[in-house]
Amino acid sequence: MKLAFFDTKPYDIPGFDRYAVPAGIEVKYFEPNLNEDTVSLAAGFDAVCVFVNDTVNAAVVDKLYQLGIKVIVLRCAGFNNVDIRACRDKLRVFRVPAYSPHAVAEHAMALLLTINRRTHKAYIRTREFNFSLQGLAGFDLYGKTVGIIGTGKIGRVFADICRGFGMNILAYDKFPAADSGLHYVALSELFEKSDIISLHCPLTEDTNHLIDAESIARMKKGVTIINTSRGGLINTEDLITGIKEKKVGAACLDVYEEEGDLFYEDFSGHIVQDDKLVRLIAMPNVIVTSHQAFLTTEALDNIASTTVTNLVKFFSGSPDGATEVVYNK
Repeated sequence: MKLAFFDTKPYDIPGFDRYAVPAGIEVKYFEPNLNEDTVSLAAGFDAVCVFVNDTVNAAVVDKLYQLGIKVIVLRCAGFNNVDIRACRDKLRVFRVPAYSPHAVAEHAMALLLTINRRTHKAYIRTREFNFSLQGLAGFDLYGKTVGIIGTGKIGRVFADICRGFGMNILAYDKFPAADSGLHYVALSELFEKSDIISLHCPLTEDTNHLIDAESIARMKKGVTIINTSRGGLINTEDLITGIKEKKVGAACLDVYEEEGDLFYEDFSGHIVQDDKLVRLIAMPNVIVTSHQAFLTTEALDNIASTTVTNLVKFFSGSPDGATEVVYNK
């Protein structure tokens, strides 16, 4: 069983080696992303492993099929970068839906606490022996209303964390979680009543640019927006306008809709050409992290374990219990 592993980072390798080698899987680690220019690297392999910024469009799917690839394993929960319809009757697709909901939810709260209490600014000041408190005032989270859009495992863990801070919780999900104890409301009500809005939903045709000029106009003045899901949930230009007009008080972004050519790479010695991202990072009330919410040792271990298990079950002819993308069955 030979696996072509794309978009490899150093932290990926130990975990996958730990599970793949005993399972008899020969892994070839490739640094480039999978796309139409690099798909030929998959020649001679049985399966490919991809991540969030790999491009698995119809052209790539057709080429993988021609090369004899039988299965695509995603080492992430989302699959918006894979053309599932093109995979039908050609390739099976598996994902890791629950590598660590705590990792992502905790990062979302870390971003909120940081932007609210200005701890990133305080750290820089005290490193320079500047102990002034000017401009560092935040607000109590206790008693504030947080709107959670998407109440899968991550959204529900984030809700639990918010309860611990004494926050009021409003929830929206197209498919409400039974027995969750969450107070579900219409999306319009969530926009209107929330002091903080946190996104925990997948990127689909229905959720693309869920946050745009129209939805921002409905929100409270000074609202804080958190996105640790997918960048395309937010119309970046509309968010920038909302911040400039002081309608949006702060934004915490672990994802960005045009992140594919930027995130996970070091551009510190270069001029970044993405003007929208440059403007966001330059704003004092915006925090951008580079899609790192998943990055804990526990999550990396679970990702490797689940991905290898999916492969073993598929190639053994007994995929029951594997986490297959349901649209492809």
